[in-house]
Amino acid sequence: MRYLRNILSTAIIAGLTSLLSANQVKLNVAMAKPFLEAGQKQTAFFKIGLTGFDIQKDADRTPVNVAIVLDRSGSMSGQKLEHAKQAAIQAVDRLSNEDIVSVITYNHTVNVLIPATKISDKNKINQQIRSIQSGGNTALFAGISKGAAEVRKFLDKDRVNRVILLSDGKANSGPSSPKALGDLGASLIKEGISVTTLGLGEDYNEDLMNQLARRSDGNHTFIESPTQLVKIFNAEFGDILSVVAQEVAIEVECADGIRPIRVLNREAEISGNNIVTHLNQLYSLQEKYLLVEVEVPSTAAERTREIANVSVSYANMLTRTTDELASSLSVRFTESPEIVQKNTNQAVMVSCVLQKATDANKLATNLRDQGKVEEAKKVLLNNGRYLESNAARWESKALGDYAIEQRLDLENLDDDFKYNLRRKQMRASQFRNEKQQSY
Repeated sequence: MRYLRNILSTAIIAGLTSLLSANQVKLNVAMAKPFLEAGQKQTAFFKIGLTGFDIQKDADRTPVNVAIVLDRSGSMSGQKLEHAKQAAIQAVDRLSNEDIVSVITYNHTVNVLIPATKISDKNKINQQIRSIQSGGNTALFAGISKGAAEVRKFLDKDRVNRVILLSDGKANSGPSSPKALGDLGASLIKEGISVTTLGLGEDYNEDLMNQLARRSDGNHTFIESPTQLVKIFNAEFGDILSVVAQEVAIEVECADGIRPIRVLNREAEISGNNIVTHLNQLYSLQEKYLLVEVEVPSTAAERTREIANVSVSYANMLTRTTDELASSLSVRFTESPEIVQKNTNQAVMVSCVLQKATDANKLATNLRDQGKVEEAKKVLLNNGRYLESNAARWESKALGDYAIEQRLDLENLDDDFKYNLRRKQMRASQFRNEKQQSY
């Protein structure tokens, strides 16, 4: 009998442990090269990956507090506005009674079409969305500010607080610089409000939209055709409705002798041997990561050296607890280049190549903006070759696809009109790669 009780107790404990693990973010830290060549100072990369846990049922998802901010200026007339309204209506239809929504429209003025309210009468909300008419200029800053004001009415750390901005034009009423909108995004994220920016067509300012989303830790994408709006809204709400963690803090303490150089793909504070960065949200079954480059001193063969300790804290949106995770990294030194190559982490290397290529693509964009067309072409040509060789080496479709993008970027550099459109795609791809955006 005692034996049976012990078996049952063990089974119960194992089940509880499994359940707790299933409801926790997964932390995965890994060196690009777990073995390094001995006897030389060198740089090394490691990856810190966070993957959201699976939401088992809809009742477990985090309720949302979302403001949909729609550009209704004159340039949005016709199919643009009709598809935008259809996309907004389908998004509202995905929400439940515990969710809060507001709808703001703007041209040269701002109108709160639907004040922040719990979802109780979808038909009434959708009728109001259908009534939106176009006309006027583009007071983008004011539209975002009003959307944030509606979110603040029900601001709650236990909700997903998000502003979604759709615009097809340049801000021509009120503050209109990338810095001004970026600063607005930075102030909103301090309140726990992120902003997703959806740029439609060829006339919006992609740098402005990029900065607003980047500094508020939202999403950003380029929408070439109005017919894509429903698909994009569905993808954005797929993210919003699958948030499993918020207020994510990542701290890295490099070991003695290890010097942090940079974080490749995210803004981070480096102070001495410590690195600190934050993520606003993690989504179910999606990985967000950062790549860290460090300098490693010369070390003798057959020695092991500690590289860094990693600690993570986050607000678990399912359990309503603050969870903590920790891991460490070390490398082994060898005189054999073959051992280094054989043990190289393929997945981490692919991520490193992708982020380095993204940096090169950003450089090409900046060179083209300065009128240095030939220099930009050279960067893109070399970047494409770099991606192609590593796509073959690491058997990576993602790197191969990005190599194809470099060729398309290259083909559109000479013509100003073509470049204007292609530049929006370049900025969107850069953002998506750096932030691991799902769409």
